Amino acid sequence: ADGREVQLGLLYPCFLGSRMLGSTAFPCLTSGPSSFRTEDCLVYAYIILALLLSIVAYDYQEIGVLVTLFCLFHACVGFILPSLARLRTMYVPNELRGGMMGLSLAPANAAILLSVVQGGYYRNVSNAVLMAFGVLGLLLAAGCMHSLKKWGKQPYHNWHKQ
Repeated sequence: ADGREVQLGLLYPCFLGSRMLGSTAFPCLTSGPSSFRTEDCLVYAYIILALLLSIVAYDYQEIGVLVTLFCLFHACVGFILPSLARLRTMYVPNELRGGMMGLSLAPANAAILLSVVQGGYYRNVSNAVLMAFGVLGLLLAAGCMHSLKKWGKQPYHNWHKQ
């Protein structure tokens, strides 16, 4: 919109490739002799996502810098998706997993529905404010992950022994 040239045909493949690289890095970081715990990796990934999104929200830069930041963002998202899948298999029994996944998507879908039903939100709220809400949500998720890790909940196969 501001006259800068963007090659739109390259954006989606870059984002998709970044996400695939992030999901490929997941097994390398969580297995092997110097493996990290999945819970620790998730907290750091959410914090990195919040930092990347806050840079994009408040510092509009060159197209190349923005594409790089969004590629890093998608790489972190690609890392988070298998991490969450592993945590679901560790902590949630099979009979509850489907309902839990549907319930976890409800707040995001409700926010999208509210913004669409309200209509015209883009005239009242700037892009930076919308991204700031995303940053706040990511930091809240990192805080919740850190709190849950401190409480030390055991995987579900120990639930029946208590």
